[in-house]
Order: sequence, then structure tokens, then C-alpha cells
Amino acid sequence: MDLKTILCTMMVCCCVWLGLVHSDPRVCLEANAKSCEECIQVDQNCGWCSQVEFLRSGELPMTRCDNIESLKRRGCPMEHIENPKGSVRIIHDRNLTSGKKGNSKDAIQIRPQKLTVKLRPGKPQTFSLQFQRAEDYPIDLYYLVDLSLSRQDDLENMKRLGIELNRKLREITSAFRIGLGILQKTPCTAGETCRSQFSFKNILPLTSDGVMFSTLINSQTIIASQNSSGDAVDAIMQAAVCGDIIGWRSVTKMLVYYSNTGLHFAGDGEVSSLLPNDGKCHIDSQGVYTLNHQQDHPSISQLAQKLADNDIRLFFAVKEEFKDIYKMFHDSIPKSEVGILTLNSSNIIKLILDAYHDLSFDVILENSLLPEGVTIHYTAYCNNNTVHTGEHGTKCLGIHIGDKVNFDIRITAKKCPNDGQKSTIQLKPLGFNEKVEITLKFLCECKCQRQGITKHPDCNEGNGKMECGACKCDRGWIGRFCECNVDEVYSEDMHASCRKDNASPICSGNGYCICGQCVCKKRENPNELISGRYCECDNFSCDRSNGLICGGNGICHCGKCECLPTFTGSACDCPLDVHSCKSTNGQICNNRGICECGRCKCADRFMGPTCELCPTCSGVCMGLNDCVLCKAFNKGPKKETCDQCGFEVTLLDQPDELPQSRCMFMDPDIGYFCFSYLTNDQNVPEVRVAKTQDWC
Repeated sequence: MDLKTILCTMMVCCCVWLGLVHSDPRVCLEANAKSCEECIQVDQNCGWCSQVEFLRSGELPMTRCDNIESLKRRGCPMEHIENPKGSVRIIHDRNLTSGKKGNSKDAIQIRPQKLTVKLRPGKPQTFSLQFQRAEDYPIDLYYLVDLSLSRQDDLENMKRLGIELNRKLREITSAFRIGLGILQKTPCTAGETCRSQFSFKNILPLTSDGVMFSTLINSQTIIASQNSSGDAVDAIMQAAVCGDIIGWRSVTKMLVYYSNTGLHFAGDGEVSSLLPNDGKCHIDSQGVYTLNHQQDHPSISQLAQKLADNDIRLFFAVKEEFKDIYKMFHDSIPKSEVGILTLNSSNIIKLILDAYHDLSFDVILENSLLPEGVTIHYTAYCNNNTVHTGEHGTKCLGIHIGDKVNFDIRITAKKCPNDGQKSTIQLKPLGFNEKVEITLKFLCECKCQRQGITKHPDCNEGNGKMECGACKCDRGWIGRFCECNVDEVYSEDMHASCRKDNASPICSGNGYCICGQCVCKKRENPNELISGRYCECDNFSCDRSNGLICGGNGICHCGKCECLPTFTGSACDCPLDVHSCKSTNGQICNNRGICECGRCKCADRFMGPTCELCPTCSGVCMGLNDCVLCKAFNKGPKKETCDQCGFEVTLLDQPDELPQSRCMFMDPDIGYFCFSYLTNDQNVPEVRVAKTQDWC
């Protein structure tokens, strides 16, 4: 048995145990659910009995909602107990593939790919995901170049960086594609109001033809010394959203922006009369952005969202003098990186390669926005038999090519969100384009609701719908059978007649006010009853004795014991009969004590059940002396018949170990000795003897 199997077994057992401990069977009844729909959302162990004749006389529809086991004990047939079960159904589960070099485009790194999960509120559903990092995983890199304000050495540096990126990434994967975009000068046409003289142009869509890329990049020249900082933001946006034109695949996507200037976003202090940027693709058949004079630049948050939506990672390759500006952009655009241009730009290449390797070797699961009330718990089973839960359960670090790791995903709905409508969420490894699509369906209704009958005659001649065995009243009607018209009885009047006084809760907190009268709650134990006009009485909250209400010798009424004639006391545990106190001489407690609750309370030195024993009385001492001599010292007149003495003795070292009440004697052969005499609960004498050199 592997580590995951062992741990899963332990966790399941633990969860079951915890569920048993924390699932209070009373929670279902105490929820006062008025319908089956409400009931099944109270707790995973709550069910609704839809059998019409299920309720006993006086029981309300709320009591149809109860713990499943309780419903069965109360006689509801299983086929009438509404208890929807959640489930996990796998739709697509293609096997993992290694994607070896030269055949990586169909690499499958995570399974299953699509599931449907049915959730009942409070009941989690669990399934497993498996991830294997493929070999030769594809990369798409788009090289976006802004050569405004550039010099000849800037131009050569840009070309070297592009060519070196092309070479280095082809060493990582044979499924590498590269594309090229630039900012070109676009003079204004006659009569047109110009926002800028630059516009983005897609020179080369993503391609595996590295030679063509090198040829095109080497043909680029310096643009006139004008600042294109605003148009560059348009270019990044178009490169991100024009997926079909740029040619992005569902693989690792990188966009490298090379510039000698800053960036200008919408809202950076300039007042614009242009239309807001719509975040859509506007590239013509020549690959040129067409709305640079009609739309404002995107905002930084707008650009960040579009990059995230399209799973594109942005890298800024900029001069030292602009690094602080771009680092601010880095903080606002998740997963973006800033690299400083040097003579050979090796640091930027390393930055891009490190970013790729970091994402590839650390598997970190992330989920899309969850519906309200839905939670996800992750457990990761990683290399070296390590297991992570909680906030660390989403990740396995240090994963190598070919390694397989497993995740257990537990999804729980605390309530039914969005009126129970289904939702779709996604799980995906951070930095990878593969994802798991999960359709969540919420079990918020009962099957019996589909069989409801409107205007049912049992609901006060049609004032409601018979649904799941109970009347669901039409607007304006209330009551078990929809017999109470709310227009005739005001709510305040009804509640007032259900209170003992103004300070008391409705029906003493033990019932429901139905049409101005208290209907007391039913207990799970049918022998326990709540009663009274205001449900103020019960037959189970009286004092107990020996675990029994009223000691089994009386009746509990309104919290007080009413005892049988022969018993008294708050728990009826005090018998009035004195027969058990009569001594052998016919007297009560031998006339040496009083009889209370059937037991003697003895006075003076007398003891025993009927106060007939006096261990330290002189007559008792003399009567026991000979037996003590033979039992303790093998001496005295009864030495030969000692077995006729009806007790055994215990020898003590010191007289002070004896009680204060003791017998004392002097024997010529033994010397001084003393003893005590008591009778235990079995009426057997207990004699303790101590030898001494002097009087005791």
C-alpha cells in the first residue's frame, strides 16, 4: 500500500469520526425547516419525509425534517426520505503523455481534464488530479520592439537579444515559435486629428521559422527620434488580444517588450477626448493597429487583466534609467518581469529562461473565482513521500521532467449560491496553459418538489400546494393546512396570544405560534413531551435519582416531581415506609436513632442498619475478648474452638492506628492489648488488634 493510499485511509477514517462527533442529530429538528428544500440545506445528515400520513397528531410539518436515522426510527419508509447525494463524474480523462522532443504539441500534463461535481450543501466531494511535467513542452515568444529614441548601438543590441532568444529557447524545446512586432511611423492623413505618429505592426506572426525571424529582425532600422511611450501600450494590448493574428497557441506564452522609453497609460494625467480603449483586437489585413487615433491608451489594470485572461507573461527589457518606472508597472501586472539592458543582454536571456524553468519545475495549482459559499481544500502528494495540506496543499516544488505528483481536491458548498444555478470553475497549474474544467451543480431541491399538486383540497380546500407531503400555502394563508388567513389575524395579535407575558419568548421557546395558538415541539424521544398553553411544561426536566426521573417513584410535571404516596423528596428518592428501620426488638432504629428516607441515623456509640451494634460498649468488649485472644494470639479459653468465632482479626503495629473507640484488656501471658470492632456493609465484623506495653 503506497503513502497516498495509507494517508487517504487515515484521513477518511478521521473525517468519518469527526463527522460522527460533530453531527448533532438535533440540528435538523431545531432548524424548523418549513420545506424539503430548506431541510436538505441544513446539514448533510438531514432528510425530509415526504410520506403524507407520516406525521402523528399534533406534529407540525417542520418535524418532517429530521436526522436520517431518526426518520427511520419514527417509521418513515426509505423510499419516502428525501436525502440527495453528491457525486463526481469524470467527463474527459485522457492519459498523460510525455511529449518527447519533436512531438510536444499534444503533450497532456494533467488529468482528468473535465468533470461534473454535484454538491449538496455541507457535504464535500473529493476527486484526484495527477500532474506529470512533459518533456519538450512548447513555448511561444513574441518579440515586440520599440526603436523610437534609439541610437545605432541600441539597434544592434535589440537584434542581438532577439537572435540570442531565438537560439537559446530552441535548445529547450523543439516546439518553440517566435514572432516579431514593431512600432512603425504612421504620418497623419489630410484633415485627420493625430494622436500620435506611431502605430503597432505585426511583422511576423508566431512561427517555427527561425531563419525568417533573424532575417526580418536584421532588416529593422532606427525610427526618428520621437517618443512613442503611449503607442507602446497599445502595441502590448494588441499583441495580447489578437490571438488569431499573432498565432498564440495554448502553451507557455511570453511577450518580450524591448524599449528605450517609458510607458504611458490612460489616466496618467493627460485629459483625453478620445474613446476609452475597448480592449479588443483592431489589426487590419496588413497587420497594423487601426484605432490609434480614435481610442485612448489602455489603463494599466485593463492591460494586466487582458494579459492574465490570455495567459501571457510579460517581460520588459529596458535601460537602466527607466528601471524604476518599469518596476512600478511590474507591481501592477502579475507575473511580469523587468530586465535591464546590458551590452550583450545576457541577463535578460537568463531572466526569461529562469522564469520558464521556475514555472515548469514548481507545480502550483490555482483556481478561478469560486461561487459564493464554495470552498476548495487541496492536499498535495509530492516527491519523496511528502504531503502538504492547507495553504501549502496547492504546490509541489522541485518537480523534474517525467515526475508525477498527485493532488486531492475537496470541494464544499456551504450553501446554495446563485439560486442553485450551475457554475463552471477552472483549476490549472500556474504558468501552464492546460486546465481542468469543473462544472458545479448544486443539489438544492428535492425530487418530490416536482410532483407537487397545486390547489390541493387537503390544504384548506385549495389554499395551498401539496408538496413533499406537506401543504405549501398560497400567499395570504398560513397554518399546517393553510387554514389561517393573515388578513384576519394580525401577526402581532397572534404572537401576543402565544406569550405567557410580555417578557416571555413565544411559546416559551418550546413551540410554534400557529394561528394564535402554541403548538409544542416534538422531542426525538416520543416519551418526552412538552405541554401547556404556552408550552411551558415538560415531563423530562425534573430532578433525577439513580439516573431515573423522579427516582422512578413519581411523575414529572412542569419541572417538579409529583411523588407516589410512599415517597417524598425533590427526586422522590426518600421512602416514607419505616419497615426497613425496624430492629429485631420491633423498635424503630432500636430506639437509638431516627428513621429518615428508610435509613436509620444512629445516636451515641450505636451503629448498624438498625442501630443495634455498639462495638465499644462494655458488654460487647467482654463478649469478644476470648475470640480475640485465640484469633490474634492463639491463647485463651477458646483456643481449641477458635474456628467457631465468626470473624477474622487484623494485627496492627501500633495502638494509635485504632479508632478512638476501642476495647482494652490485660492478659497475664500476653500483657496489654486492645482492639476495635466494626460491622461492614455486609454485616460482617471487622476486628483490628494491637499489642502494647501499656494502657491503650
